[in-house]
Amino acid sequence: MPILVRVPYCAAGLISLISLVLPKNLLAQQPEIALTEVVVIGSRDRLLATPGAGSVLESRDLERSRVFTINEALRKVPGVFARDEEGFGLRPNIGIRGLNPTRSSKVLLLEDGLPLAFAPYGDNASYYHPPVERFERIEVLKGSGQIAFGPQTIGGVINYITPAAPQQFGGALVARGGNRGFRDYQLRIGDRLGSGDTGWSASLIHKESDGARENMALSVDDVALRLDHALTDRRALALRASLYREDSQVPYSGLTLAEYQANPQRNDFRNDRFELHRWALSATLGEQFDAGLQLRTSVYYTYLDRDWWRQSSNSGQRPADASDPACRGMQNLETSCGNEGRLRQYYTAGIESRGTRAFAFGALQGEMSGGLRHHVEKQDRVQANGDTPTARTPGTGINAGIREDNTRDVAASSAFLQAEFVAGAWRVTPGIRYEYVEYERRNRLPGGGTGASRFDELIPGIGITWEWRPEVTVFAGVHRGFSPPRVEDVIGPAGGSVELDPERSWNRELGLRLRPRTNLTLEMTAFDLDFSNQVVPASVAGGSGATLASAGRTSHRGLEFAAALDLPQFMSSEVDAYLRTALTWLAEAQYLGQRFSSIPGSTTVAVQGNRLPYAPEQLATIAVGIEAPLGLAAEIEAVYAGASFTDDLNSVPVSANGQRGRIGGYAIVNATVSRRIAESLTVFASAKNLADRRYVADMSRGLTPGPPRQLQLGFDYRF
Repeated sequence: MPILVRVPYCAAGLISLISLVLPKNLLAQQPEIALTEVVVIGSRDRLLATPGAGSVLESRDLERSRVFTINEALRKVPGVFARDEEGFGLRPNIGIRGLNPTRSSKVLLLEDGLPLAFAPYGDNASYYHPPVERFERIEVLKGSGQIAFGPQTIGGVINYITPAAPQQFGGALVARGGNRGFRDYQLRIGDRLGSGDTGWSASLIHKESDGARENMALSVDDVALRLDHALTDRRALALRASLYREDSQVPYSGLTLAEYQANPQRNDFRNDRFELHRWALSATLGEQFDAGLQLRTSVYYTYLDRDWWRQSSNSGQRPADASDPACRGMQNLETSCGNEGRLRQYYTAGIESRGTRAFAFGALQGEMSGGLRHHVEKQDRVQANGDTPTARTPGTGINAGIREDNTRDVAASSAFLQAEFVAGAWRVTPGIRYEYVEYERRNRLPGGGTGASRFDELIPGIGITWEWRPEVTVFAGVHRGFSPPRVEDVIGPAGGSVELDPERSWNRELGLRLRPRTNLTLEMTAFDLDFSNQVVPASVAGGSGATLASAGRTSHRGLEFAAALDLPQFMSSEVDAYLRTALTWLAEAQYLGQRFSSIPGSTTVAVQGNRLPYAPEQLATIAVGIEAPLGLAAEIEAVYAGASFTDDLNSVPVSANGQRGRIGGYAIVNATVSRRIAESLTVFASAKNLADRRYVADMSRGLTPGPPRQLQLGFDYRF
């Protein structure tokens, strides 16, 4: 795997960079975050001073709901649209503030501050996501502060935090089962070694289910290890390793309209197979220097191998390819019809240093932070068409054999500098990020070519907070939204230049954060995403593999509201109660300027003023819970998503192939009840989609139903 270094990179250089921009006589303050923690926000209390909209989901929030998937968790955050696919959260589709959620490609996903996606620069699509149970906290930041991470700075950054080693031996054993063949086993354990300077923790998870549709057996194993070692009182090291395996029958295609009307849980592609293996290693060295400088240096490496053998890529392709002469229709699906093997390998590595230095200079106080990163990616991509529905090797038929064989390499260097100035009630946080990216694509088929491209980008931003009163904070911000194109969008299969521009926008927000009482927090945010170039699929129904095109100007505007209320001794009783809400009104998500449809046969139809696909106007999640004597607890949660269009024509009737039309709004109810029967043992029951509401979740590759009712019963034993 080539590693191309284009800029000087070392921790010492970062120390010098931050030191040079600060006067020598500034007084350092003690940092609040652990030496090896790379966080986006930090604790929920730190949200009060954050110059932008943000949310923190603590472990208690996740346990109260007995969260089943990452989609269920993220719906608790305003502005986030998490769309289901296979009902297990294996491949989340996350959109923020009206951005297309397909494969979460416009969201930056991090784990402990490091890239989680297998190709965040060259192919930021989420075909993999670890189980939500691996994490103890989830941070979501949508304001200008996200430019400190990148490369995606448009919708928001989601950072998953893994638990550090415990101070003494302990852990938890959780098991639950339910209908549709659901089984889930979790073991978390950790301890301190020797004198206590070294701690370790481990997480082992196994999940299996029959899935949300027929013939969709799913099986997932996840193992995560973490070692925390205090080298000195001013230096600490965190080592992390994880292994992940998925073996499933998940199809790529949705249903046609006729298939959905006959049986929405139908799946005829019983021979499809998805196999994924991933392992990852990372290390973070945290150091505290004199003069208040804190430095965190991380190195990371991930390898992902994904084989997806399938007979259809969308509901308009029945079943494998129109030129498959041995197939002749669905009646031969399990005999003479061939398949496609989309075989992928991804290698990702990087090194990153982040430094912070707090200061005080008269009445002016604050913190300076900066970072440098060098990141490389390699994609190895093969499409092997088989002759039979169960083939796992290239065939010899007319349309069989190796149809794609290429490598795609990315080398990216980035730097950011951000300052936080505090004077009285005001906090001003300007910053800038620089990205330099090199692409290379090599076609290994006979007659194939090689192409290369490069670009760079400056990404500025500024955030401001004003503490009007101790319980009232006003915040505002503006920053450059940036999303790099995929390698295939810049370099064609023959090596020629496609040169699709990066996605760019100006993102603005104005908000109010209230804490009138210690048990009540409110946040209201108005946002405006003004795109000079939003990138959309050229074919609306092409799925995540579709060719992309520049859509030109688009606009996203709306309001977000979040509230959290805790009521100890509710109504003077021994019952504690709480309320959580997350509301979103996406008032505008539309095409601007001169814009014509991308749908074949409609390319002369103007669509300016039409609503963008998969951008529901309303989103709402409201949860109410109680905690009563005798260890009793219960929560009921309502989740609503408004209607949305699936194409730029804003078609209403659903097309015959199930890939165009209007998706109706839907509401589902989740409920959880638990009883602590001993100090360390809790039993619980939960219901997801309690009323078994039938609804459509997606139509990008055909009609995909939302998950049916899921009933679960389990126990949680702490030791």
